[in-house]
Amino acid sequence: MMERRRMGETDLPLLPLVVAVLLGHLAAALEVPLDLPQPPTITQQSPKDYIIDPRENIVIHCEAKGKPHPSFSWTRNGTHFDLDQHPNVHMRAHSGTLVVDISKERAEHYEGAYQCTARNKHGTAVSNNIVVRQPRSPLWSKEKIKPIVIQEGVSLVLPCRPPAGFPPPIVFWMDNNFQRLPQSNRVSQSLNGDLYFSNVLREDSRNDYICYARFPHTQTIQQKQPITVKVLNLDAINDTMEAFYNDTDLFSEEPADERKPTFLLPLEATSSKMVLRGQVLEMECFAEGLPTPEISWAKMSGELPDARISFLHHRKVLRIVNVSEADAGDYRCTARNQLGSVHHTIRITVKAAPYWISGAPRNLVLAPGENGVVMCRASGTPKPNIQWAMNAVPIENAPKDPSRKVEDDTIIFTDVQMGSSAVYQCNVSNQHGYLLANAFVNVLSEPPRVLTPANAVYQVIMNKRALLECTSFGSPIPKITWFKDSRSGALDAETYEEHDNGTLEIRMAQPRNSGKYTCVARNSLGIYENHVYLEVKEPTRILKQPEYRMVQRGKSVVFECKVKHDPSLVPAMTWLKDDGELPDDERFVVDADSLTIADVMESDAGVYTCIMNTTLDHDSASAELTVVERPEPPSDLELTDHKKRSVQLTWIPGDDHNSPIEKFLIQYEDSLHHRRGHWHNLTEVPGSKTTAHLKLSPYVHYTFRVVAVNSLGTSDPSFPSKMYKTDPSAPDENPTDVHGFGTEHDNLVISWKPLSGLQANGPGLHYRVMWRQKMMETDWITATVANKSKFVVSGTPTFVPYELKVQAVNDFGAAPEPAVALGLSGEDLPIAAPASVQAYVLNSTLAEIHWDPVPPKLIRGYLKGYKVYYWRERSLHKHNPHHAEKQILTFSGNHSKGKLPGLHPFSVYSFNVRAYNGKGEGPPSHNQQFETPEGVPGAPTSLTVTNSNLDSLSLEWNPPRDRNGLLTGYTLKYHPVNNSNELGPKEELALAANETSVTLPNLKYSTRYKFYLNAKTREGPGPVITQEAITIVDEAVASRQVDIATQGWFIGLMCAIALLILILLIICFIQRNKGGKYPVKEKEDAHTDPEFQPMKDEDCTFGEYSDNEDHKPLKGSRTPSSGTVKRDDSDDSLVDYGEGGDGQFNEDGSFIGQYSGKSASRDTTTGAEGLESSEAPSPINAMNSLNSFV
Repeated sequence: MMERRRMGETDLPLLPLVVAVLLGHLAAALEVPLDLPQPPTITQQSPKDYIIDPRENIVIHCEAKGKPHPSFSWTRNGTHFDLDQHPNVHMRAHSGTLVVDISKERAEHYEGAYQCTARNKHGTAVSNNIVVRQPRSPLWSKEKIKPIVIQEGVSLVLPCRPPAGFPPPIVFWMDNNFQRLPQSNRVSQSLNGDLYFSNVLREDSRNDYICYARFPHTQTIQQKQPITVKVLNLDAINDTMEAFYNDTDLFSEEPADERKPTFLLPLEATSSKMVLRGQVLEMECFAEGLPTPEISWAKMSGELPDARISFLHHRKVLRIVNVSEADAGDYRCTARNQLGSVHHTIRITVKAAPYWISGAPRNLVLAPGENGVVMCRASGTPKPNIQWAMNAVPIENAPKDPSRKVEDDTIIFTDVQMGSSAVYQCNVSNQHGYLLANAFVNVLSEPPRVLTPANAVYQVIMNKRALLECTSFGSPIPKITWFKDSRSGALDAETYEEHDNGTLEIRMAQPRNSGKYTCVARNSLGIYENHVYLEVKEPTRILKQPEYRMVQRGKSVVFECKVKHDPSLVPAMTWLKDDGELPDDERFVVDADSLTIADVMESDAGVYTCIMNTTLDHDSASAELTVVERPEPPSDLELTDHKKRSVQLTWIPGDDHNSPIEKFLIQYEDSLHHRRGHWHNLTEVPGSKTTAHLKLSPYVHYTFRVVAVNSLGTSDPSFPSKMYKTDPSAPDENPTDVHGFGTEHDNLVISWKPLSGLQANGPGLHYRVMWRQKMMETDWITATVANKSKFVVSGTPTFVPYELKVQAVNDFGAAPEPAVALGLSGEDLPIAAPASVQAYVLNSTLAEIHWDPVPPKLIRGYLKGYKVYYWRERSLHKHNPHHAEKQILTFSGNHSKGKLPGLHPFSVYSFNVRAYNGKGEGPPSHNQQFETPEGVPGAPTSLTVTNSNLDSLSLEWNPPRDRNGLLTGYTLKYHPVNNSNELGPKEELALAANETSVTLPNLKYSTRYKFYLNAKTREGPGPVITQEAITIVDEAVASRQVDIATQGWFIGLMCAIALLILILLIICFIQRNKGGKYPVKEKEDAHTDPEFQPMKDEDCTFGEYSDNEDHKPLKGSRTPSSGTVKRDDSDDSLVDYGEGGDGQFNEDGSFIGQYSGKSASRDTTTGAEGLESSEAPSPINAMNSLNSFV
C-alpha cells in the first residue's frame, strides 16, 4: 500500500511543526501500476511461528512484486542459506518460496529461523524471521499406579501429567470404552488435565479412569495407565484394610463429615498471573467441601467484561478473550456451601508485545521536489525499541541522503530528487515480541492516469449509498473532479461527496441520480478523464411473507413468499430450513412464490426462510413450522395409597407432539361385572397433573388406564394398571325414579330405576318394595323383588293415593332407609256428565258454551279436560242443504266454558258436553240446540252476459250458495272503460231479491263495460262478482276502418316500418354474434280492469275507481266471497275457543291453533276488497282509438 503526502514549499524552521503539517496533509493510499518503476514489496510470507507437518514437504512462502521483478535470497539462523549446498531444497520460479523435499532427509534437519530478501535496483525488502519447527508427541513414561481406596465424602485429585510435547496436547478423561467420563459441579477437570473431586461418592468407584493426551499436529493420542478408585464407607475400609495394605494408597482415616469449602487449586490465599494483550486469559479455582461448593467470580476493581467472558468446567474456570490493559486487576473466586465460604484473589498483570497504533508504515510515492514522511507508530508494554534500516542495512550504515532525516519513529523527506527511491525497514521489539514492516519511497514523475475501467456501469438500489470509483495514479498526485452528464457546474454538495481517494459518494441514490458521470484527473504533467454510468434500481421487497403454521403430521403445508423486484434484475429464490439447505426430499416442492411440504413429518418442524436474491440486494422473511399430532399414550401407571374406597394413580405423560395436553381421561374396566374390554370413564384431570385421587366403589375388580387429550384428539390408551379389588359392602344408595301408577282400574304398578352393577356394592342384590294407602296410617306391605324394576299390586281401589318405598339389599346388608314416594292406583271412566249446560250466541258465527264441572270424585282419574260435540242440524233458509256432520272442540284442563267459532249464520246447531280423563270419555250431557242469526250473504254463484246488442246488454246470474239469511235484493254497478283504462260515468241499479236477470238499454256501441253484482240481506251487502262485456261494433265505422287499411299510403307506411324493423333486427343479430350487449327495456301493454274499492259499511257506496288492475285480463270471471264472515267485536279471550278442526287449545283455554272452515274457490271470486281481472280487449276494439266518452 502506498500513500501520497504533500508539503508546503515554504521551509518550516521547526521540525515538530513540519511533522504536524505533514500529518495534516496525508493523501489516500495509492497503488503504483506495475508498468512503472518501483522497489520490491513483500506480498506473501509464512507465519512467524511455522509448525510444519513432518509427513509432507516443507513450503516456506515468500512472494514479492516490483519493477523490475525482484530477485530472492534466504538466510537461515542469521547466515546466508546457499541452495546449491542443499540439493533437497529448491526455489520456485519467479518466486522466493522455498520447497524442501523431506523424502530423502528428515524434516527436523531443516528447523531454524529463516528470512527472505527481495531486491531490485530500486531497493531491498525483507520478510519476518520465520521460525520453522517440527511438532513432537513424546510417549507417556511407564509407571505403576496403585489403586486408590478412599472414604466416601472426602476430596480427591487424580493427576494426569501428560508428556511435554510441542505444541502442548489437549487433555481429556475417558473410560475403557472410549466414552468421556461424566463431569459435573462436583467432578471437574483443571487446565493442566488433573481431575478434581470436591467429594467422592460410592458411584465414583471404577477401575478405568484414563487420561488421554491428543497432539493435533501429529494426529496422535497418548494414553496414561488406568487408575483404579474404590470409594468405601468407614466400616468397609476397616474390612478391606488387610487386602489392600500392601498395594493401596489409603486416604482419610477419619469419618467424612459435612464441612465448609477449602481450595484445592490454587493452594495459597492469593496468586498472580501475567497475560499478553490480545491473548486469552484463563483463571481457575477448584474447591473441596461437603456439600459440594458452588464457585462464583467477581472483579474487585470493576465489572467483568460480559461480552468477552465465558465460564468453563462448571464455572471453575473464568475465560476472557482478547485481553486488553483494562482487564488488569484483582479477581476473586468464591467457593460457598451451606456451612461457609472461602475466597481466593488472583492478581492479573497485562503486558503487550509491540502493536501498531495507526497501522504499519505505508509506501510513499513522491514527485521530484516534494516532501513526505514515513512513520512507524507502535506501542507495547514495556515500551518497545524502534530500529530503522534502509534496503536491509541499518540506517546509520546506509548512504547519507541530505533529503532524509530520522526522528525516533518518523523519517522526514524534504525536496526529494530522482534516484532517492529505497525500501525502509522498521523493526519494533520488546521482550515479548517484535514487529517488522517494509515501506518504500518511490520518486517518480508521471502524468495522471485513471485506473478504473472506462465506461464502467454501477448499479445501486434506490435509497442506498452509491460509490463511483475513480482510482488514479500520477506523480505529483492528481486532483480529481467529478461532473454529471455535462460540465455545466459543480455537483450538489448535499447529494454528493467527493472523497480524497477520488471516489464519488451519493448518500441516498434516487432514480434522478441515474446517468453518465465523468471524473477528471489533473496534475502538473497532464490531464486524464474517464466516464462511468450509474443505474438506480428498485429495491427487492417481499410483499407477502410466509406465516407461522401449525400442521398435523401427515397433512400438507404451504408457505407463500411473494416478491416485488426491479424488472431489469434477475431474481433467484432460495428457501432455507433452520439456516441450512432444504432436505433433499421430493416432498418439498418449491414454486415461483411458494414452498409446499407434503406429508409433513415431525422432523420437518423448524424455521423456514425465503430469500430473494438479485445481483444488487436481497430480502428475506422467515416463518416457523410446528408439527403437531395426537399425544403419545401415558406410561408407567402406578397405584399407591391403597384404601377401601380410594386409591392414588400416577403416570408419566407421553410426548405431546407440540400440542399441549389439555386433560387426562382415567378409565376403568370392571372384570367382575362386565366382560373384558368394556371400559368406562371414571374421571378426568387437567393436563398439567400426572396424578389422580380416585374414589372407588365396593365389590369391583378395577383395572385402570389413562388417555391423554390435546387439541388434535386423544392418544391411544396407556397399558392397563395392575388390578385393584375392593371389598363388598351393603349398598350405599337406593333405587331412584320410584313411581306408582295403574294400568287397570284395580291395580298399582310400582316402578324404579335399578342399581347398576357398580352400585350393588356386593353379591345378591334385590329390592324390598313397600306400599300403603296414604292417610290410612296402616302398616307397610312388603314384597321382595330380584332382577326386576317393577312390581304390580292387584285389587286396589280405583284412583287412590299410595305411599311407596323401594330399598336396595344385598348379602352384606341393606341400604339406608329410602325416601317415600307417592303414586296413584289405576283410573276408570268418568261416571257423570257436566250439568247446567247452556249456549250463548255471540254473533252469526260464534257461540259460547257454559257448563258446571264434574265433581272430582266422579272423574275417577286425572281430569284431562272437556269435549264439546256439536253439529249443524239445518239452515233456517229453505234453499240451503241439511248438514249433520259432527265436530269436536277439546278444552284441556278444568274449564267451565268454551267458544265455538266458525259457525254458519242463520242455522240450527245441536251440542253436548262430556268430561274425559286418562282412561277415556265420560257420559255426554243432554243434547241442546241454539240458532245463529243472519249474516251477510256470499257472492252470487255466477254472472253471465246473455245478449249483446249495439246499445244494450242482458245479464243473468244465480243466487249465492250461502245466503246466510233472507235476501233483500241485489245491487248492480257498471261503467264503461276505454282503451286507456280510463273510467266512464258510474251507474247503479237496485234489483229485487227474486230477480235473476236484467237488460241494460241505451249503452254505447263498440264499448267495453265492467259490471259489479252483489247480494244483500238485512245484515248488509255481501262480496261482489264481476264481469266484462262489449257492445256490438257499428258496421259503418268498421267499413271506414277497412277502407283506410286498404289505402296505398297506409300500405306503404306499414311496409316501410316493417323494413326498418327487419334492418334493426339484422344489426342486433350481427352485434350479438360479435359479443356486443344491448340493454333491452321490456314493455307490457297494460289492459287491466280498474279496481273497485271496498264498499263502506255505513252507506254501501262504491269507492273511487283505481287502475291497480291494469294487467288483468278482460274476459269476465267471477269474484266470489273470501269465505270469511266478519265477527262482532268481543272482549272475550281466545281462551274460550276449543281445539276442534285444526285448532288446539291448551289446558287454560289459550288458543294455540286456527279454526279451519270451508271457503269458496279463490280463483273464481274475490271479496269486496278486491276485484278479479278480466281479459284483454278484442283487436277490433283496440283499433278503434277514436272512441271517447261523452
